[in-house]
Amino acid sequence: MKKILALLLAVFMVVGLFAGCGGDKPVETTAPKADDPVETQAPVVDVTEPPAAQEVVLPRNETLYFAGQQWGTVNSWNVIGTNQNNAMAIAGGASGYRSLMFETLYMYNPLDGGLYGLLANDDYAWNEDMTQMTMTIKDAAKWSDGTPVTAADVVRTWTIGVEIANGTGTTFGAYIASIEADGQKVIINAAVNEAGQPVNPLKVLDFLTGAPIAQAAWIDTLAARCNNDATAILNDAGEDVVWSGPYTKYYADDQKVVLIRDDNYWGQDASMWGKLPVPKYIAHTIYADNPAGETALKAGEVDVCQQFIGNIQNLWLEDGLPISTYYEEAPYGVCLTMPTAWYNMNMPVLAENTALRKAIALAVDYDTIIANAMTNQSPSFADVPRSLMNPTDGEQALYDHDAVADLQWAGNDIEGAKAMLDAAGIVDSDGDGWREWNGEKISLNAVCPNGWTDWQASMEVVAAAGEKIGVEITTLYPEYSIYQTVFTDPAQVEYAIFMWSPEAASPSNPWTRVNQFLGKDYVGVSNNWSGNWGQYVNEEADALIKQIPLTTDQDELVRLYTELTKIYLTEVPSFSLMYRPSVFHAVNESVWTNFPNDDNGIPPMDCTDGYGIKALYELELVG
Repeated sequence: MKKILALLLAVFMVVGLFAGCGGDKPVETTAPKADDPVETQAPVVDVTEPPAAQEVVLPRNETLYFAGQQWGTVNSWNVIGTNQNNAMAIAGGASGYRSLMFETLYMYNPLDGGLYGLLANDDYAWNEDMTQMTMTIKDAAKWSDGTPVTAADVVRTWTIGVEIANGTGTTFGAYIASIEADGQKVIINAAVNEAGQPVNPLKVLDFLTGAPIAQAAWIDTLAARCNNDATAILNDAGEDVVWSGPYTKYYADDQKVVLIRDDNYWGQDASMWGKLPVPKYIAHTIYADNPAGETALKAGEVDVCQQFIGNIQNLWLEDGLPISTYYEEAPYGVCLTMPTAWYNMNMPVLAENTALRKAIALAVDYDTIIANAMTNQSPSFADVPRSLMNPTDGEQALYDHDAVADLQWAGNDIEGAKAMLDAAGIVDSDGDGWREWNGEKISLNAVCPNGWTDWQASMEVVAAAGEKIGVEITTLYPEYSIYQTVFTDPAQVEYAIFMWSPEAASPSNPWTRVNQFLGKDYVGVSNNWSGNWGQYVNEEADALIKQIPLTTDQDELVRLYTELTKIYLTEVPSFSLMYRPSVFHAVNESVWTNFPNDDNGIPPMDCTDGYGIKALYELELVG
């Protein structure tokens, strides 16, 4: 038996070797299975050396494997650049930045809405009129070259972002006027309007958790070698980048991306985590598609899978696999967003008929959508009545449920929808089975991208609801390359009812999402990826929305959000079809355990995003 194990171990070591720079392509194309030998220990690696110049093996008991995030080869490691296609190192969402390699000032926890200090201490504070925010950088925070992280690094990250119009500069430029340094104190000056009020303090909070901080000295080096040309800076490969996070680049090709733990990481200081993250390696095999990633998860070749898997409960209930999700029961994940059907207000038949909009929404069988498109990985609208809020406790507490109860609907109310249309005079006058408006048959389409199967299933249910109430709705599934150019056009009249998702959770939510549903700011904006894709205008709603960022009294916030919910449920400019996680979280516990779950308070954010990175410090090996 020992000889057999030795032979298997030798084979494992061979297939795990990574070729040196300029050598042959690595022969390992998938992660080792959970039952492969794990006795091998990796050699001590100097992370300051080019990773591709070293031959390494990834012991299974030191490596956390991912799926569903990295698609295609990494383009760059330039944290201030663009088009990096580097999901494991440079990626950010509303719910938190992926801080394995590059860190933000604070981490966001969507479970409690809290901001937790990362590079900065837990001391951010506004002045009285919310035009200036201050915080201090942690004394222990260090760059990978051993130099301290300073307030000057934050300033330079901001100024270069504005100069070259990168993601940080364009996302937050309208809300931040300038950032200054006073020793280790960071001073953020909010952009103000003509009345001297801050444009939006909530979006400044988003900057704290969504903007990765880069080293000023490295930025200056990069800018110098690019002759301060913005395009060149944005497209520099950044191979010499300096980082502050617990991991760094180790190996990347068209088959795999690997990060290695920096054992000199400053976060093991008592002022932060007090220890290093448990896995030495973070690895992501580049799979061809979702089915390939799902197969690898089932085989134990993937530990953390960020993919939608239909009827995921069958993996443990029927197949007996050691796979789990955040919740043991449906909906299995934390639903933070609401894929929504938007009405096109450029079409008079929709813009001028509130009864038509609401009748269609009343008639849709949401339980069928949740059962078929989401395989019950969403609470129903009976469980969490519809509003402008996601299902989290924090957001649900922000409006008066009793005050809007008579406006909410759970769906499949065919008779109620028919009665509403009849009362509005939208009837079938010629007996052909279809209702008319202004003497013409109402004919609409329901649209989403081709191949987005769960969304297509949802649109089929919307079309079926139309038929049941005498409103013709046909489905249309253009390729995404076409879809994205049409629904973002503020003047488009090709799509009558079309799907897109508002933001999930962030420090500025639910305000940002409410603004996406009802705000006037996005109306008429070309290439609109920001919100209000149906071009709905309601001056009363817009005035209420503009009060929220400057409101700190909790009772007043509840009043404002309740009034906005009343408007939304009365006017129905769009209607959400389901609740959905912003990221999916399925884990195989054959190698690692103690992943985020509803008992440990760590959000299921891929073990990498925002406060979700705490999971890496709590993982344990099975057995």
